[in-house]
Parts: sequence; structure tokens; C-alpha cells
Amino acid sequence: MTADELDAIRIAANENLLRERNEQSKAVNAVHVWVDPPLPDWTCECGDAACSNPVRVSIEEYEAIRTKSTWFMVAPGSQHVAPDVERVVQREERYWVVEKVGVAAEMSKELDPRTSE
Repeated sequence: MTADELDAIRIAANENLLRERNEQSKAVNAVHVWVDPPLPDWTCECGDAACSNPVRVSIEEYEAIRTKSTWFMVAPGSQHVAPDVERVVQREERYWVVEKVGVAAEMSKELDPRTSE
């Protein structure tokens, strides 16, 4: 395995852990009905283990992102994108959606909590 592949696996593993955290937070975030529209804070799913940027996404937007195992939500900005393992597929003011490619995409499909149940 090459160094680039090992980096891709490390980044994908971190991002998948953050996706799992957000999946666990969904029930709590779904009760943010006092804000119109409800925009709860989620965890940025970028590959930077030190990132603590919140991402404000509605439940509907969150569910749309979750329709693909290779899609992840990150805070807006190129510093949250790892171009060797993902590409930006959607840019919104409050968040960006990135799609994993290559080894990271395969790993994301395998680790998706919605499809591995």
C-alpha cells in the first residue's frame, strides 16, 4: 500500500467517525423546532482531527446529504477539503458537501452506518 493510500484511509476513517457522531446526534438535533427554519449544529466531517467547526444544517438538508454513502458535510472553505480523497459536489453558504473518491469512497461505503445495519 502506498503512502497516499494510507493517508486516504486515515482521512476516510476520521471522517466516518464524525459521520457516526452526527448520526447519533440526529435525534437531539431534530428537536430544534424553536428556530425557523430549524438549523441545529452538526460536527464538521472533514478529515482534520483537530477541526471543531460546527456546521448548521437542517434535518432535511442532512437527510439529503445522507442519501449517498460517499457524501460528507463540511464547514465551508477549502481548508476542510482533502483534494486527494474527495471533491466538492455542493457549495452552500453554511456548508459544503464533499464526495469521497477512490479508496476513501470504498471505505465510506463499507462504514456507512445506514447501510451496514
